Amino acid sequence: MRVDKFLWCVRYFKTRNQATEACKKGQVRINDTIAKPGKEVYISDHLIVRKNQINYQLKVLDIPKSRLGAKLVDIYRQDVTPSEELETKNLLKLAKDHYRKKGLGRPTKKDRRDITDFTDWDDK
Repeated sequence: MRVDKFLWCVRYFKTRNQATEACKKGQVRINDTIAKPGKEVYISDHLIVRKNQINYQLKVLDIPKSRLGAKLVDIYRQDVTPSEELETKNLLKLAKDHYRKKGLGRPTKKDRRDITDFTDWDDK
């Protein structure tokens, strides 16, 4: 099975086009060699997929016939991603939330006044 189709089938990408683009950009490796979208995947191959600044590592256990339900994915692949990579994902999420919660937008007048009061405390 083609590597782009395999990654789509085991739900690493939402669309097959996204999987193909990732392969073209060099974000997918099979046994430590950069894979083109048409490269064949075989049982016991080791894949490294770079997605959202994280290198996911997986081992191919079996080849699916078509796209799978989320509960069946573990039958066809084994996730061997180191825990450090997953911790990086959590740190990136916390770093984004540190500055401003999602959806709050620009500071309000009250926020601006509070910031001004806080930064101009020595002028009073």
